[in-house]
Amino acid sequence: MSDAEQRRAAWGTHPDDAGLRAVARVRQVREEDARIGLQQARGEEAARHAAAAELQRQLIARRASGAMRAGEFVTHHAWVSAVGSALSDAEEQARAAGTVAGEAEARWRSDRARLEAMEVLLERRLTERREAKARAEARELDDIAGQQWARRRAAGES
Repeated sequence: MSDAEQRRAAWGTHPDDAGLRAVARVRQVREEDARIGLQQARGEEAARHAAAAELQRQLIARRASGAMRAGEFVTHHAWVSAVGSALSDAEEQARAAGTVAGEAEARWRSDRARLEAMEVLLERRLTERREAKARAEARELDDIAGQQWARRRAAGES
């Protein structure tokens, strides 16, 4: 049984809770969507950081070594400028992806808190009904015991 199915089973089936169960199901779907979005955002963020790190590695690995001819220097300088510009863009994209991941995490936490609130409410109502049923059964058993006692006493006096 999946985690979602276990949660739904714990919510009970009382007809008075049908509306609350529907709201909880909607919130559960939203939480799952937000969690998937968060995973995607974190993956995108990691990919952007990896791309920036690769460009950084390329810049470090291709330093100018010794004397160069003018044409080689111009080519090297153009390459360094292009990779440097790409690195700046990649770092900006990584920062933006980090912001998106942060927002996705905030959304997921919010949706998770709302789902947990519904779960607590449904569990509380289920617990209250169980306690009320236990009290009613105890009252009924107490009445039965009282009636038996009264019969035994009446039978003993006869």
